[in-house]
Amino acid sequence: MSNNILIVEDERAIREMIALYLLKQKYDVIEAEDYQSALNKMAEKPKLILLDWMLPGRSGIQFLEYLKKNEETAKIPVIMLTARSAEEDCITGLSAGADDYITKPFSPKILLARIEAVWRRSYDPPSALLNIDNLVIDQQAQRVSFEGKSIDLSGTEYKLLHFFMTHPEKVYNREQLLDFIWGNDIYVEDRTVDSYIRRLRKNLEPYGFDRYIQTVRGSGYRFSTHFQDN
Repeated sequence: MSNNILIVEDERAIREMIALYLLKQKYDVIEAEDYQSALNKMAEKPKLILLDWMLPGRSGIQFLEYLKKNEETAKIPVIMLTARSAEEDCITGLSAGADDYITKPFSPKILLARIEAVWRRSYDPPSALLNIDNLVIDQQAQRVSFEGKSIDLSGTEYKLLHFFMTHPEKVYNREQLLDFIWGNDIYVEDRTVDSYIRRLRKNLEPYGFDRYIQTVRGSGYRFSTHFQDN
């Protein structure tokens, strides 16, 4: 399956910055600067679309509505990428059929993580179980176990562990974890992440998995099966 992404963005500098970053991540990129060129580029059958709201001619919302009314394009995942940050704008975009809504300015790393998450939901075959060294998450039941023994976690601890196990070996800072776990609509202090990391480690310690959640000094945290002696 192709992995081409259509970027619909009228600001050339932003469009080219996103394109360059995605090319480095091994995605194929298609670019469009307005509504009509975006329509024309649909002939190249993009697998995901990054869509600005404010475009020359018709708006990104109108383009999204066109996609959802067309049987051939209705299931293509769309991420709105826009400067319109008001709550009602986000609701409008998601209600129109967007799979995610990101406001400018944005972190390229967070954009990539959101793309990967939408891509998995849209194209990866579902798997009920995550298993790393016999630490198992049943995603349908939202239960965690080790060698058949249940591990009791709070809802937030579960989300944190699930995020780590689906993004192993990658380092995430507090701000990124706050965004992924709590969302950017809820105010939570950075140190809350540290508190939940401690709780999660404590619950995993009896099974030897506390050391999998590693502190990367000056950067953040990662979930890794590779260990270094301190």
